[in-house]
Amino acid sequence: MTAAPGALVVVGDVVTDVVAIHPEPLAPATDTAARIRTLPGGAGANAACWAARAGTAEVRLLARVGAESARWHERALVDAGVRPRLVVDPAEPTGTVVALVGKDAERTFLTDSGASLRLSPADWAPALLDGAAHLHLSGYLFFADSSRELALVALRAARTRGVPVSVDPASAGFLAALGPERFLAAVAGVGALLPNEDEARLLAGLPEPAGVARAAEELSRRVPLVVVTRGTGGALVAEAGRITAEVPAEPTEAVDTTGAGDAFTGAFLAARLTGATPPEAARAGCRAAAEAVTRIGGRP
Repeated sequence: MTAAPGALVVVGDVVTDVVAIHPEPLAPATDTAARIRTLPGGAGANAACWAARAGTAEVRLLARVGAESARWHERALVDAGVRPRLVVDPAEPTGTVVALVGKDAERTFLTDSGASLRLSPADWAPALLDGAAHLHLSGYLFFADSSRELALVALRAARTRGVPVSVDPASAGFLAALGPERFLAAVAGVGALLPNEDEARLLAGLPEPAGVARAAEELSRRVPLVVVTRGTGGALVAEAGRITAEVPAEPTEAVDTTGAGDAFTGAFLAARLTGATPPEAARAGCRAAAEAVTRIGGRP
């Protein structure tokens, strides 16, 4: 794949999102009225789309999908300004996430990873890094053996070429199952970590009452730059064991928080590629997240 200098390369997941917004609590054993939409999603794909929306000249995405929806997903990515390299899985369908969104706009996910975590080292192409300025890895890759091997191949290739790498831990539930130390060992050598509050506390090994600032500080002793997203609390930037910035959230009326963290990630990375400082990039991320929660689904 031909590259233009300064490209952002994202390796991650493409999934089909089924978003169900139900103003009333779920009623067991009967019907609950809801607005339901089927949309393209996936943490890696969403972040790539938001980075393209923010003005990144070239955004590439490596992901694996099923044959039944490959063309639909490819078209959606191209329309969003992303250059997709989608590997069609011969056995599994595209991953599917059912997002249940309550009255408070918070979401609960039911996740069938499908083809997305079947990425393997054979899917990697060294040309993906030609002219790349940054590599971003979706944390979901680290939760299955095959995709974790692929992520490590990409990470080593980037480090060999001197390309900075960031990781979004993606899921506190999956992190707990894998083990925080195992995850941190796998991502050793990355330059930036972008967890949410729950993921930061889990990775830092701190109990629930512990302040997220302390978690960010602890993590930044292992990863040079840590940016913790806090929803309506904005974001914390930590470097070398101390908090260097607290960025407030943008005021907004939330409809669906699905993909807000992906929006933050995409806009943050786009800003960093243009030379923004971490606090400046975090402010750009907060603006994108505020926009993301005003619509259904995780993409711009």
